[in-house]
Amino acid sequence: MASSSPAVSASESTAASAPHLELKTLSPVEASKRRAAYKAVEDHFDTSYKYIGIGSGSTVVYVVEAIAAKGRDVTSRMVFIPTGDQSKQLIIEAGLPLGSIDSLPPVEVGHTKMDGVSALQVATGLQDLGLKGKRQSLDVAFDGADEIDEDLNCIKGGGACLFQEKLVATAAKKFICVADSRKLQKRLLTTWKTIPIEIAPLAAPTIKRILITLGSPDPVIRQGGSAKAGPVVTDNGMWIIDAPFPPLCLAEDLKQGDHGDGEHGTWEVHHLGRRIKRIVGVLEVGLFHGRNGIQVAASGEEGGGQKPVAAYFGMENGEVEVRTSKEIHGVKSRP
Repeated sequence: MASSSPAVSASESTAASAPHLELKTLSPVEASKRRAAYKAVEDHFDTSYKYIGIGSGSTVVYVVEAIAAKGRDVTSRMVFIPTGDQSKQLIIEAGLPLGSIDSLPPVEVGHTKMDGVSALQVATGLQDLGLKGKRQSLDVAFDGADEIDEDLNCIKGGGACLFQEKLVATAAKKFICVADSRKLQKRLLTTWKTIPIEIAPLAAPTIKRILITLGSPDPVIRQGGSAKAGPVVTDNGMWIIDAPFPPLCLAEDLKQGDHGDGEHGTWEVHHLGRRIKRIVGVLEVGLFHGRNGIQVAASGEEGGGQKPVAAYFGMENGEVEVRTSKEIHGVKSRP
């Protein structure tokens, strides 16, 4: 958690206002996702924005649909940053301008005087191009989740895009999560039973053994199924381990003397996420925890946070429930 004080999410139920949508051809679950996506875009997409992050998964399809409905006059002035190949194709097919997370321009550019010697040093990597100053942040990033708890911690990675999803989320001033009601649970690992972990293939045996010592009874390398023989290979050339753990605690759940570090058989979200990330060979962990973008900005730091500032859930009764983080005070990153 980003704060020592309990963080309570405020919730409100609102009817989604997605004008001129014909939902009767969609299943109830898909219709709920669509309503949530349109409501999230209505609340958090501004025509003044320049850089927009687009996540992965089935719900994001409707986010892109809602943004594209704003018209080319609006979207042509923007750059849309994908979290992987799937969202890249969504952006292209919707006719939205495509960018990439590694090509965001600097806020300020310090021009380097270039002579023959400097040009040679730049070409050989001994000197940079003088691109000094901070990089542009994304104005907002929209993405889905596999499970979200009451504190807006998320499990992501069911679609094997978790590293790039976290890269985009932490580059955004605000991360907005969109899902259907099944994804909202009191604690993580309630219905979604495993944590996706993106790993280097060579380290797989060692990582599996360490995960078992941490309390994961049966971590498995995700297989491609009928679509592909052998392990799933991510957009980064990595493998995915799905590691089951008991439901994860929040700080407020811990009994006296239990730090949630696994010593007593219990893991708090933040502690487990940081512990797994320290394993050699782990690229990224599918726990999105810690701080949100508002907290990072308030602390005077650059970039964004892993946690969403708001989550939109399409409910079975046709409404959209909005959970908004109350964590807005600046805090420094926890070790």
